[in-house]
Amino acid sequence: MSRRLQIDVFFDFICPWCLIGKRQLEHAQVQFRSRHPDVQISTQWHGVQLLPQLPLEGEPFVDFYRKRLGNADAMTMRQAQVQKAAAAVGLSIDLGQIETMPNTADAHRLFERVSALGNAAQSEMLLERLFAAYFRKRENLGCRETLLAIARSCGIDAQVLADCLTGDATPFAGSPEASSGVPGFQFDRRMTVVGAQPAAVLLGAMSQALKESDYERQPA
Repeated sequence: MSRRLQIDVFFDFICPWCLIGKRQLEHAQVQFRSRHPDVQISTQWHGVQLLPQLPLEGEPFVDFYRKRLGNADAMTMRQAQVQKAAAAVGLSIDLGQIETMPNTADAHRLFERVSALGNAAQSEMLLERLFAAYFRKRENLGCRETLLAIARSCGIDAQVLADCLTGDATPFAGSPEASSGVPGFQFDRRMTVVGAQPAAVLLGAMSQALKESDYERQPA
């Protein structure tokens, strides 16, 4: 009988720690597969809109973080912290270049629709492209045309997506099983890890979840 490991990840596109956590998870999965080549891993990404109160057009990035952190020095420290953590996993994230803190409701609805279509490769491509749009290309993820263009660049028929983009800042409902923070990782609904933890921590949780699953499979 084949063995399986279900991974559920809770995230928002505007959270740099979610992208950093994605890379940590990828590193953990490589190590896990080398140790357990017979285990089939299934990963599902669940959107969590962190800032549903933002207007449709978003808010100037600098203004948002100045209000949240209090002053420019705190912003500089936070950005340096993110850049250091990102560089450690091979990412280049310069928060100082981002212009808009977007409303991500439609971005989440877009990703949810594509995920429901069942093409895992396209879902992964879209996820990466949406993260890149925000953190590298400084595109506004609250813009309908931007989202449709991103979808088309992933080979997705925009006609099947148009109706899921409400364009009115209606909050994204998300998953009722959302974890207490993002990034949040659930392994077989047994082990939960919150935050952009090192790959070793994620690997440990994956291994423990598999161990518990194997134990339950044993005949009485």
